[in-house]
Amino acid sequence: MPSPSSASPAGPFVLSRRDCLKLATAPLFAGLHAFDPARAAASADDVPKKSVAGVVTHYIEKSHADVIIGKILEGWQQDGGSGPALKLASLYVDQFPDRDLARTLSRKHGFPIFDSIEKALTLGGDHIAVDGVLSIGEHGDYPFNELGQHLYPRRRFFSEIAGAFEKYGRVVPVFNDKHPGPVWADALWMYERALALKVPFMAGSSMPVGYRTKAIDVPMGSDIEAAVGIGYDGLDVYGFHALEFYQYHVERRRGAERGVKSVQFLSGPAMWEMVDSGQISKTLLESAFTILPKIGSRELRRDDKAGLFLFEYLDGFRGALFMLGCVEGTSIALQMKDQPQPLVTAFDERSEPRYPHFAYLLKAIERMIHTGRPTYPVERTLLTTGILDRALNSRFQNSRSLTTPELAISYRPADYPPAPQINLLSRPDESIQ
Repeated sequence: MPSPSSASPAGPFVLSRRDCLKLATAPLFAGLHAFDPARAAASADDVPKKSVAGVVTHYIEKSHADVIIGKILEGWQQDGGSGPALKLASLYVDQFPDRDLARTLSRKHGFPIFDSIEKALTLGGDHIAVDGVLSIGEHGDYPFNELGQHLYPRRRFFSEIAGAFEKYGRVVPVFNDKHPGPVWADALWMYERALALKVPFMAGSSMPVGYRTKAIDVPMGSDIEAAVGIGYDGLDVYGFHALEFYQYHVERRRGAERGVKSVQFLSGPAMWEMVDSGQISKTLLESAFTILPKIGSRELRRDDKAGLFLFEYLDGFRGALFMLGCVEGTSIALQMKDQPQPLVTAFDERSEPRYPHFAYLLKAIERMIHTGRPTYPVERTLLTTGILDRALNSRFQNSRSLTTPELAISYRPADYPPAPQINLLSRPDESIQ
């Protein structure tokens, strides 16, 4: 079995030192409310649009299909204004619930809905007729397994996409929303299939590229001594979000990333013993906890839903992510060498206009489809998928610590900044300026 230790199929997008200096001295894009139509006309709007096929589980208001594809159809704010240099050529929809929007939008915007993924990619013809594919396997009526994993058909979607590529002798960039799989065996299969066909492949959530409640400076190659993260809600659905947020920060440590050698899920007294014994920093935990809004009790140890993802990296760094029921949000606290106070930030989830963090995710996707290179490495998402899967398996196996040679996943992190530093109105193929 090939080792998932190489770079992304087409290589990650990495900023040069000069690019970073440009970014540091340039005015930051103030946010989605600050569009300048004249500037838009002179930047992204003069770029020929690339065509994409959408492959989705279902399409209702506020679904991931809506807040991603909706921005292609109706602009970054989904109000008819400027949007990405992409156009929706076709759509495949797996399920049509009562509140379906796909058919209404098809009539409004004139794109066809096909009854197979192959037809969506070929537009019913005899060749791959699009420049990219958005595979959005999130939301819909799908079963759960005994580990609590929601069995979205992401592998089936990718299998049919890759099968069409192979049949017609052409590959185009593919974005897989959230974690591939979600079962580890399926995630690894998808990754290796992309490698074999040389498909430019990205996956993941909006957490790495979205807004922060507080800007913190963690340059690449930082001396990070410890980090504690907090997530909330369902272990599978939001555990993945929290792990991606965590990994985005800790992959910036000196020498990263080589992967993870063991994973364990803890709860109850065993979890708090890790804190009381000093194996997990109480200061970092309290710092990450303090920054988040609370639900009900403000006392951590009264949270009967609390659990801990504990994982050790190959370089000896210890990963610690608490999943809590008494908070609403995702945060991280990092202890930097020679800094007395931890760096603390949280994901800033904004709902208006139309969940704008997804606009920044779409901007990263747009860049890949125009350049043919992943904006950041899919290996980060593969690693977080594996940590989550192994943590859920550990929980199912009475908190047994699991050795994970399969998670020796090496990659070179991309210094791609979160919102709002990326200008949504910039050309999709230019360096960050």
